[in-house]
Amino acid sequence: MARRSLRAVLEDRRGVSALEFAMLLPLFLSLVIGLMQFGQVMWTQSALQHAVEMAARCASINAATCGSAAQIRAYAVTQAYGLTIPDAAFTASTVACGNQVLASFPFALDIPLVPLPALTLSARSCYPA
Repeated sequence: MARRSLRAVLEDRRGVSALEFAMLLPLFLSLVIGLMQFGQVMWTQSALQHAVEMAARCASINAATCGSAAQIRAYAVTQAYGLTIPDAAFTASTVACGNQVLASFPFALDIPLVPLPALTLSARSCYPA
């Protein structure tokens, strides 16, 4: 087996692409997963906003279905499409603007290599009585 000189070893470029790929792969995957998480946060926020808007409207125009705060919260849960959210996340009240529904929902971000605290998403809607 022939021994290669140190200079020959340092000038050898085989495997450089594989090494660069291995170094950049974790960053690239974190970016891709982070973008997916961002999309999921936006979708969850949109679903929460839809739920509070529909629940506030229901409280104002449909007393049979949404006559009490418990019924309004239960209705809001059914309007939060795709989310498994407890009715305790919603708050219903009557204020100066009309029937108001609030929501607060914790969202845990899970992005590799990037430690982030959980977000608390919130939504508010008020519909005139």
